[in-house]
Amino acid sequence: MEFPVIHTNFWDGVIAVPLIVIITQLFKIFPIPRQYFPTIATILGFSISIFYSHRHDLWAGFFMGGFYSAAAVGTYSSLKTSWQVFKNRKRKKQSNNPSSTLS
Repeated sequence: MEFPVIHTNFWDGVIAVPLIVIITQLFKIFPIPRQYFPTIATILGFSISIFYSHRHDLWAGFFMGGFYSAAAVGTYSSLKTSWQVFKNRKRKKQSNNPSSTLS
């Protein structure tokens, strides 16, 4: 078996990954359990890769779709974790400094 030749460029990742994150966030409008969102991101990643980015090579589409979806899930997870840490530090700093409360 020969590995596929994958022709990709910088813009595939710059456009595909944020697009997957945004579309996945739009799915949060619907009452879908949270544990299904990584699966939704994976389906979107494979779909964009197979039907748009690498429509002439199925194996390259599968290969890059895995990267697109994993990058989108990792980006979202990283941003969410960073935001939670930022909020917790801010809340902890305010609770340690009683003079900053307005009463």
